[in-house]
Amino acid sequence: MIDNDKKGMDIKSLSRKSLSKQVMDELIDLLMTGKYKPGDRIPSEFELMDICNVSRPVIREALTSLEVMGIINRKTRSGSFFSDKIGSKPFSMMLALSAGDLPSIIEIRVALELGLVTLAAEKITDEELRMLRENIEKMRTLPTEDSSEIDKVFHKIIAHSAQNSLFEGMIDPLQKFHQKVLDHIPLEDRNLTDTLNYHIDIYNALEKRDPVEAYISMYRHLDFVRKKALKGIEKSMLSSEE
Repeated sequence: MIDNDKKGMDIKSLSRKSLSKQVMDELIDLLMTGKYKPGDRIPSEFELMDICNVSRPVIREALTSLEVMGIINRKTRSGSFFSDKIGSKPFSMMLALSAGDLPSIIEIRVALELGLVTLAAEKITDEELRMLRENIEKMRTLPTEDSSEIDKVFHKIIAHSAQNSLFEGMIDPLQKFHQKVLDHIPLEDRNLTDTLNYHIDIYNALEKRDPVEAYISMYRHLDFVRKKALKGIEKSMLSSEE
């Protein structure tokens, strides 16, 4: 744990424009540059006022925003600390601000999951493969074309099998927002048989621990969903203009 003094602090004086945002940026930069580590105690409000040359309300606004994002934890009588582990909140907030740009959310999912599945092919355990098999069997018995909930579990198993906490912090909020994308695909267009076959192909590639085949299989699956979703989004936009 570092001492709570000004030694090594290099936060520049701030202009009057967007003061709390600038304080946030400077504090985040302390983490990015390695001057502070996750779990370290940050300077007190009064010290930050002196260092940044801003008022206490500005400091409090900045700290509150960082706390909401999950970047810092504020403890009564103990002070404020950088979080030991940044969760999903920053990514959730970014997605929330982009909620109206569904095509971009689709592209983020494609990029993220293609990386995840290649890592999963190298790291997936026998137990996780068993869970994927069970998921596929559940999908076989669905009485409807709507496989969204089971599909979500399938992709979450793969995400966790990549064994990367940063990815894990992104997959949950991304899946929540992706539900908005699926809402643009009519139930009759979802085609459970195709989805099932894509999942089987992905599973077979993971079972062989083949990252290239896993990448290709996942791309085919996500591209299938992407094309249907974009078609539905376009149709919705045309309807709203009429």
